[in-house]
Amino acid sequence: MPHVVVKMWAGKTEAQKQALAQAMVEALKAAVGSSDSSISVAIEDVAPEQWMQQVYEPEIAPRLESLYKKPGYGPAA
Repeated sequence: MPHVVVKMWAGKTEAQKQALAQAMVEALKAAVGSSDSSISVAIEDVAPEQWMQQVYEPEIAPRLESLYKKPGYGPAA
């Protein structure tokens, strides 16, 4: 029962979001054998100026050890 939440910078079109969700569904079906009916995908827009505060600091930084794909950026030094 995968539920995926994608947080990304605001500005993508509805068509782009639909395409992303469908690609993720297909990837989950292929990679882990999930059925179409067991998958849900949410997409949340985040203003670029809020990214570090709303996403990086509370969700990425404390969980770096569990990320299978780490970002190539971090907080400003």
